[in-house]
Amino acid sequence: MHPKHIHYLEGRGQQAEGTLLAFLQRLGPQPGLLGAYLLAAPTQPGVWLLESHWEGEVPVLDIPQGYQHWSFEVRAAIGEGGQTP
Repeated sequence: MHPKHIHYLEGRGQQAEGTLLAFLQRLGPQPGLLGAYLLAAPTQPGVWLLESHWEGEVPVLDIPQGYQHWSFEVRAAIGEGGQTP
């Protein structure tokens, strides 16, 4: 099943990895969560993204202060399960 929405949460600096890892662990019980990934930028040390995939709308999330975040609706995809229009 492809996600209907993808949410990105960006953190920067020395504390960002720990903050985003704790955020990732709190996502687990959220209804509609299909999966989430903590991403490091190898060419940009100290830049971290948490990418989460949702089967419906992204719920209201408790975003850490000072962190940027974006939510996108998936319009097309290819991968496991084929294509999604």
